[in-house]
Amino acid sequence: MTGPPAGRAGDDPAEQARAVIEYCYDRGWTDGLPVVPATQPAVDAFLATTPAGPDDIIGSAPHLGRSITVAQAAANAIMAGCRPEYFPVVLAAWEAVNLERSARGAWQSTSGPAPLIVVNGPVRSRLGINCEGGVFGPGFRANATIARAIGLIVRNGYGIRPHELEQTTQGLPGRWSVCLGENEELSPWEPFSTVGGVDRGQDAVSAILIRTCEYVDNRGTDSPEAVLADFADTLARLGAFVGGGHSSGGLVLGPEHAQLFGRYGYSRAGVQQWLFDHAVRDRSDLIAAGKGEGPVIDPARAGTPFPMLPSARDIPILVAGAANAAISMVFRPFGWAPWSGRSVPVAWAPAFTEV
Repeated sequence: MTGPPAGRAGDDPAEQARAVIEYCYDRGWTDGLPVVPATQPAVDAFLATTPAGPDDIIGSAPHLGRSITVAQAAANAIMAGCRPEYFPVVLAAWEAVNLERSARGAWQSTSGPAPLIVVNGPVRSRLGINCEGGVFGPGFRANATIARAIGLIVRNGYGIRPHELEQTTQGLPGRWSVCLGENEELSPWEPFSTVGGVDRGQDAVSAILIRTCEYVDNRGTDSPEAVLADFADTLARLGAFVGGGHSSGGLVLGPEHAQLFGRYGYSRAGVQQWLFDHAVRDRSDLIAAGKGEGPVIDPARAGTPFPMLPSARDIPILVAGAANAAISMVFRPFGWAPWSGRSVPVAWAPAFTEV
């Protein structure tokens, strides 16, 4: 990037930094918050962390005539506030997001979906990625800036901005801010990335495009079926059904809920099957809500049950957060396509494998 006109900020380093930040605002490179100037030495430092070449193309939008290179991604990761060692995770997150079948049109969708980025493996502790209390909130540089980098890559690489190429009706508060580490240490099951095909203990990133999150607070029972019924009720909410074959949903379980299920012998697959079997509505409910058109909701079949989720295996379930209040989160995947089911290993340059 080029800087502001010489002499504009005088000799005061703080004023010079402010002038460069204002210059980025003037050029439309920010997401509304200040960005870190991306100098060539900084880009070089980021590129040194990955085996990918600077001119490698990692994304294309043919209808916009635009492509994104690794060097461009590095510049946007710098602007997002990332440290160099975060960059391989940013690239893995970008690849994971683009594995989603609905990703191609997502950035210009009226829904304005948000990537839910999940990190597994030792890299969580090495980079300080929050897996515990406040995983959906602010306060952790790695979580915040890795997610923000994906948003800036879309904004500056594809030129998709609100009121321009973006068509979001209302959008989501977490549009470019949801990156969390799975709390593997308090989970009764194998890491989420193993579901995505990556060996346990390997640094990996998964990503799911989501429309919203809804909390489930259930701390008054030791019955796993009672808690599962609470989740099923939330997953079967009529407002999440937008037509087509089904709605969709997944869970970020708080450790207490996950451990409750584990104590009573529920595997991840067992929880998925229970939820699929019980997240059911009567077809007449959908008809009454004005969502009864089309062959899936045949009015002649009013009074018969309708499964709100596409299948048991298409309910992503991971564990994150603190074990202090038995609170979990239901999230709504974007569109009708389920999670890709594929996690992406983090690729490090040899000199950075032990960072």
